[in-house]
Amino acid sequence: MKKLTNWLKGPTAMAALAGVAAAAVVLSVAELIGAFFTARATPLIAVGSTFIDFTPPWLKDFAIATFGTNDKAALFAGMGLTVLLLACVLGVVAYRKWALGVAGVLLMGGVIVASVVTRASVKPVDAVPSLIGTLAGLVVLRLLITRLWRMRSWPGVAADVAAKDPERPATTRRAFFAATGITAAAAAIAATGGRLLSAARNNVAQARESLTLPSPVKAAPAVPAGVQSAAPGVTPWITPNNEFYRIDTALSAPEINAEEWELRVHGLVEQEVTLTFQDLLDAELIESHVTLTCVSNPVGGNLAGNAKWLGFPLREVLKMARPTEGADMVLSTSQDGFSASTPLEVLQDDRDAMLAIGMNGEPLPLEHGYPVRMVVPGLYGFVSATKWVVDLEVTRFADSKAYWTDRGWSERGPIKTMARVEVPRSFAQVPAGKVAIGGTAWAQTRGITKVEVQIDNGPWTEAVLSAEASVVTWRQWSFEWDATPGPHYIKARATDGTGEVQTEKRADPVPDGASGWQSVMVTVQ
Repeated sequence: MKKLTNWLKGPTAMAALAGVAAAAVVLSVAELIGAFFTARATPLIAVGSTFIDFTPPWLKDFAIATFGTNDKAALFAGMGLTVLLLACVLGVVAYRKWALGVAGVLLMGGVIVASVVTRASVKPVDAVPSLIGTLAGLVVLRLLITRLWRMRSWPGVAADVAAKDPERPATTRRAFFAATGITAAAAAIAATGGRLLSAARNNVAQARESLTLPSPVKAAPAVPAGVQSAAPGVTPWITPNNEFYRIDTALSAPEINAEEWELRVHGLVEQEVTLTFQDLLDAELIESHVTLTCVSNPVGGNLAGNAKWLGFPLREVLKMARPTEGADMVLSTSQDGFSASTPLEVLQDDRDAMLAIGMNGEPLPLEHGYPVRMVVPGLYGFVSATKWVVDLEVTRFADSKAYWTDRGWSERGPIKTMARVEVPRSFAQVPAGKVAIGGTAWAQTRGITKVEVQIDNGPWTEAVLSAEASVVTWRQWSFEWDATPGPHYIKARATDGTGEVQTEKRADPVPDGASGWQSVMVTVQ
């Protein structure tokens, strides 16, 4: 313990602390100045977004399987730890060899600037916050390291520097810690001020809140009675906006002024089309309840949600553009650079694929694609549900690759038939006697005609299906089980509208979605 205490009081630990303080200045100054630039110009957002772009599919799957919709929070935590360790190393290097420390700081600054300027919809001028932040951090690092050098009781560099300037007063540990504390406090104030200033300058959220959605010419059919499972605890049939899963590649939701938003439709078309947000507000909009599912959803996972969407049919958009012979895919691109490859025929049939502007009776939330996103029933989101969409290129699968298909995922992504056991939860303890089992099943565009439940290795028994709203929404179910004491396993499987039974074969999400039967273990007391 004494050795550790002495080490913490020694020059190496204090140099590491100086590095951390300097890193805090880099980030906070960039945050403050970044309030006058795009949100993606701040170092953490830019570096994090670049990291996501180069994340291999297996690591993405691991993050989503482990952290679910908290994957971005986990990424920020990992980045914070990485920055902390690098800052410590740079502080120690700068104390021992200043030139190497400077080189390290400039190298990190270069990485940050490169991450900023390579983001979609970011201009070279947006690198200014990172450049100024890096220079400010370098100045602070120099000041703090110089104080360490002035502690003449330490050997090595400190004595050499002191010998060159013997009239300069020595620095005490107390003075160093005071300077470091003041630096940290100033960094915290700058970062907070940057966030507040950014919020004050941003009027996108206010514009969204003041937006009044038009009435659709084709309203969603009335939801029949009895769509909710009879089993208590099953997820609501309509997923509230604030509970709807969010899986995308944007660390910071793009903030797009709806009045400036445009959608360009081009490529293998007879007529290029440009739509504004006002064009959509004035169009003949439709409403539809649609269940969306993420391809990364594991068997029994919660990366699925059901909402009422308001939008303009994509088939009408394509009618304006008139795709030419040979086209078979639409490459949709987001404001943040994400892209998805959607089969052309899917956007032209009667499933009501749309450019959505509303979700559950209100404008799209910022994190779910405001002002406009794509909603395509029957396909996993990675090939269809582009948020913040700004570009549609009519092309061919043979000619173009999308964000995830370029990383080894499938091109078309039809959603697989799936049944999910929601109650009782896995590893739950339940009393003997009548136990309610329930959950949700989906097979968008095909519908669910049957759900069966198996207890241990017993026979498959048909569950009670809740009412069906449409074939593009999920369908809930319930089952009454006469539970006997001991450990038991509950399985469920669904049959879709074509008569196909959900496969038992296990498959990972890569490349085209997970499959298999969910098994829930419970203990009956």
